[in-house]
Amino acid sequence: MNKPLVSDELWAIIAALMPPERPKPKGGRPRSVPDRAALAGILFVLKSGIPWQMLPQEKGSGSGMTCWRRSGAAGRQQAGVWTQVHHALLQRLQDAGRIDWERASLDSASVPAPGGGEATGKDPTNRGKLGTKRHIVVDSNGLLLAVTVSGSNVHDSMLLEATVDAIRPLRLPDKRRGRPRKRPVKLHTDKGYDFPRCRRTLRQRGIIPRIARRGIESSERLGRFRWIVERTLSWLNRFRRLKVRYERRADIHQAFLTLGCALICWRAVNN
Repeated sequence: MNKPLVSDELWAIIAALMPPERPKPKGGRPRSVPDRAALAGILFVLKSGIPWQMLPQEKGSGSGMTCWRRSGAAGRQQAGVWTQVHHALLQRLQDAGRIDWERASLDSASVPAPGGGEATGKDPTNRGKLGTKRHIVVDSNGLLLAVTVSGSNVHDSMLLEATVDAIRPLRLPDKRRGRPRKRPVKLHTDKGYDFPRCRRTLRQRGIIPRIARRGIESSERLGRFRWIVERTLSWLNRFRRLKVRYERRADIHQAFLTLGCALICWRAVNN
């Protein structure tokens, strides 16, 4: 028997973070599709990569446009729900002592964006075709701490500061006193970040830079730690809706990306 897309445990976390339904002082139709069913439709689109219009209504999630408009990526992303879900799952991992703050890795990868839109640009590695680039920070276990989006024509190093600052603080486990943690001790990156300003940015935040040096270190190996971020990028590509960007709006693509990060963290929670 197939597992449900939205388990009872996952829904309990998400339902507590979802904003209440807006009041209708002038009346109106009651909701015909519950939020949980609509969320299952969103996750089906995320995992399968099908267009919204092809979402089978036999699944009980309503139409694809219902999922997109009412409980879908755009509205919930504006409310910050998906970001809160990702943060709540990271906090669970932090409470269990599963997040390693000693070493983190940062890297980026481009995906095609044939429809163009916000935060896209000509990809110099793909014959100038339109693409979008995702920048991620992971711990030594490959858990996604933060993700940002830019056009494929933006250099990797230009998003280092924004991506590191996107890490949200997490409370210390076991109710220990102290400031919430949001900075890794060391950050590993490839040669695309080998600039004095990148090292200066990290040191200003109390992070020890571990950046591969051009002309010194070999380009044929990923190193002992940087291969982990490459593996996490491949995990994101398992969600077929993320392998090619079809959304013209950057906030909708960011919503799908954040949901993918949350599901990866949820898998780690269950393991």
